[in-house]
This record gives sequence, structure tokens and C-alpha cells, in this order.
Amino acid sequence: MAYVITQRCCNDASCVPECPVDCIRPTPESPEFATAEMLYIDPDTCIDCGACVDACPVEAIFSEDDLTASLARFKDVNADYFERHPLESNFEPLVAPTRAPKELGTLRVAVIGAGPAACYAAEELLRRADVEVELFDRLPTPYGLVRAGVAPDHAGTKMVANMFETAFRRDTLQYYLNVEVGKHISHDELMAHHHAVVYAVGASADRQLGVPGEDLPGSHSATEFVAWYNGHPDFADREFDLTGERAVIVGNGNVALDVARVLTVDPDVLAKTDIADYAVDALRGSNIQEVVVLGRRGPLQAAYSTPEFMALTHLKGVDVVIDPADLELDPESQALLDDPDTEPHVKLKYTLAQEYAGKSPTPGNKRIVFRYLVSPTAVTGDGKAETVEYVHNELVTEHGRTVARASDRTGSVDASLVLRSIGYRGAPVADIPFDEQNSVIPNDKGRVLTAEGAPLPGVYVSGWIKRGPRGVIGSNRVDSQETVDQLISDFIGGKLAKPQGDRAALKSLLGQRQPDLVDREGWKAIDAAEKSAGKAAGRPRVKFTSLESLLKAAKG
Repeated sequence: MAYVITQRCCNDASCVPECPVDCIRPTPESPEFATAEMLYIDPDTCIDCGACVDACPVEAIFSEDDLTASLARFKDVNADYFERHPLESNFEPLVAPTRAPKELGTLRVAVIGAGPAACYAAEELLRRADVEVELFDRLPTPYGLVRAGVAPDHAGTKMVANMFETAFRRDTLQYYLNVEVGKHISHDELMAHHHAVVYAVGASADRQLGVPGEDLPGSHSATEFVAWYNGHPDFADREFDLTGERAVIVGNGNVALDVARVLTVDPDVLAKTDIADYAVDALRGSNIQEVVVLGRRGPLQAAYSTPEFMALTHLKGVDVVIDPADLELDPESQALLDDPDTEPHVKLKYTLAQEYAGKSPTPGNKRIVFRYLVSPTAVTGDGKAETVEYVHNELVTEHGRTVARASDRTGSVDASLVLRSIGYRGAPVADIPFDEQNSVIPNDKGRVLTAEGAPLPGVYVSGWIKRGPRGVIGSNRVDSQETVDQLISDFIGGKLAKPQGDRAALKSLLGQRQPDLVDREGWKAIDAAEKSAGKAAGRPRVKFTSLESLLKAAKG
């Protein structure tokens, strides 16, 4: 018997160093880690000790004997990975990360943002130094996309917040929530009260299609829709037209699949999650029967991960529909499929698509329809979105990369709701250098760089604003470790200026600037009230979705 990593794997890699026989791959040190969809356990080496189970923050690891029907296929997924990557191990002991010597005194660090990247950075700092960490966020609640981005039916993925709650129980970390850097406190003031500042503000802006009509009423970013159904207070008043029978999602990454599920699954299922109450009410009245997901490349190159695509098989009352003609491969894709070096998960994407294409839709079921090799050219309608016009693409190789190039064939699909899900991009931060072309803060392994390419003393960056919007929640753990490595090294090397103000001075300053500041006790009060309301309703929590209600709960 062996253990198996399954769908909700967050790529945190906490399990890797815990395995006594070193059978979990890829490791953070390997080149494959950066692009891995998930981690895998070698079934022939696993000794069934369960150490990885205890280390997993999202409970993604199961004994193969305990796999449910919806997870059973992951036994083969894990084994197939090691057919392609035979396990080799030298059992060299892990090198302990450098810890700041106690004689250097207390290291003071401000972490801007409270999402996964920020929390992983804070957690790493707490392990590596005698430190005082201040965690800032402009919202009254922490955890960023864990709270406001993860789909409500993926409750297991949200469990990573429990790990942060445990790590942050000590007073060495203090919360400054409902505090906006640049408004309530400046960058220079942060630097005056800390040795260093880590910006982990994510990539909150969405990308544009750049086609006529994308700003018509009824056409929105998926970012807005996701924040709306997750109860983000900035988006609680948004309205979406659910009166038509078809919605179109442009883009086919994991966020697109999340949105497609939310639009098609039984609202009674969603009502058992932490979805916003108003979103459930709206979805109960929805007329949408079909969601069409448009991807600009082919089924082998689709942006969604294999585990998320596979999970659609088990949606009750929802059919996944793919036209077999869409699976006729061009020479580029056929060569990729036939190449023995192609990763198993890429081939499995195509196998799954074939399986979906071979099934007949069930009368009365809702549908998620995948269309490949198409790009929108316009959103049209009489004062609102009614039709998405598109062009068919062909795959070609340019500069060693497979890219989609428009053909002369066109088409269209009617829809009353259009959601673009084509990625996120970072936004500039006041008084900090910004790379407009790549939408990131320029940096070298986390050290922020000036326009001349020199390190900006005491200023660091982590997460999507550092590397771009790539990876999943757990990807930020290794990323944050790299950033903290640089910060600790600079502290030991005497490169960080001593703060002029201490923790008490900072608290006094912010108390004057922001009377509605939410501290640890305020967040605990919000958390307890939401969970209490959830318990009464048989749900994980019932979220407060307005700034007013959050602040009221914070004050008890």
C-alpha cells in the first residue's frame, strides 16, 4: 500500500522534506518544480509511514486504499509520473536555512499584503530570526485569494489558512488590517519603523482582450465575478446578467473552470459552502443552461491543469461537451502527443478530452462546452453583450514556441454573459520601481532593483508581483523562502538600516491615522462570528461582505 497525492495538491512542498525515503517529486530544487501541476509519490518506494499526510496543509494525500471514486484515478497519475521520471535519490541531508544570529538583535519587517505569498514570507521570517513582523492589508481580513479567489466548492484548498493561523498565534506577528499603504502610511514611514519591507501585493488587475465591445454591459472580467461570489467587499454590489441561457468564458485556465462550475452546479450544493449569500440567491434564479469555454490553443496546450479538468467528470447534473472534430490534431499537436518525452499530464489532458467527447449529453443536464483553437475578435450587441465573434486559429512554431495564429475562418456564439479569464497582471506600488512591460516589481531573487539595476536597500518582493501570475497557492512557499534568504543575508551582512521607530511608535502612528484599524483581536472576532453563523447554517462560515459589517464584527 502507498500514499497518493490528489487533486487539491497546492504545490506547497511541505511534504517533501518530511518523507524519510525521499520519494516525492518534483522537489523545489529541480527545474520541473516551477511548472509542475502537482507533486507525486512514487508507489514503489513509499513505505506507508504517513509523514507526508501530517505535513500536507490542504489534506491532499490519501492512502490508496482510502481513495474515493472521484480520486481513484490519481493512483495511476502518480505512478505514471515515475514511469516518465524514474526515481533517483542520493539521500543527501537537507541543508538547514541560515538563521539570523541572536546577537544581532530583533529584526523588524513589514510585510505588505496578507495573501499566500505574504503569509508564507511572514511564516518563514518567524522561523528564521528573532523577529517582529507587521502584516498589512487594505482589507479588514487576511489571506487574500485564499479567502476571495479560491472557488467555494474547493474548501480543502482553503485549509492552508489554518496553517497560517497556527504560525501567527504569537505576538511576534501583529496584524494591521484595513490599513492601506500609500494612504494611511507611506513607504518612507514603513522604512523608518523597520529594517526591511516585503511587498507581497499580488497581481490584482485583470488583462484586457483588446477587442471591440468588451466593455459592453454583460461583459466582465472573471476576476470581478470570482470576487463577487466569494464575498469580496469591493465587489459585493456587482450585478451579472444571468437571465440568458448561455454564458461564454474567454480563456480556459483553472479560474475559467471554477467559474464554469459555479455557473452550472446545483445552487443547493454551493449553499453548503462559504459562497456569499447574495451570490447563491442570484444563482438560484439563473437561467444559464450552457457555459462555453473558449481556448486559443488546442486541447494539448490548454491552460487548465489536468486535476481540475478531470474533476469535471464528477459534477452532478452537468455534462462536459466536446466536439470530436475539435480533437483532430494539427501536425504540431500530433507530434507533441507522439513524442515519448512529452509529460504524462499533457497526454492525459488529451485522453480526458477524448473521453468527454465520447459521451452523449444527458437530457436535462446543464453543459460546459469546450471549444479549442478560437480567439474572440469582438463582443457585439444592441447596448449590451449578445454575441461573441471569434476567429479559428492554427498552431505554428515561432522562435521555438508553439503559438496560435489566426486563420481566415470565423464564427460566433450568442451569449448574454461574457467573462474574460485570460490572466492577471500586477499594478504599480507607490514609491517603488515598476516594470510596466512585465507588470512586476523588478527584482533579483526578491531584492527590489532600482532603474539602474542596483538593489534598493531594505526593500523586497514576493509572490505574483515578483514573478508574474504563475503557479498555485503553494508555489509561493518556495518563492518566499528565496526572498527571505536574501533579506536574512542582508541583515547578517549589516546592509539594513536600523529602524528609527519601534513597534509602539508604529502602533501609535497608525492608531491616529486609521481609527478603524483591525488588529489580531479584531480579525479573531470577525473569524469567530463568521464561523458561528456558518455552524448554525451547516456551512464552514457565513461571510460578512461589506466593509461596514466587517468593521462592526471586528469591534465585537
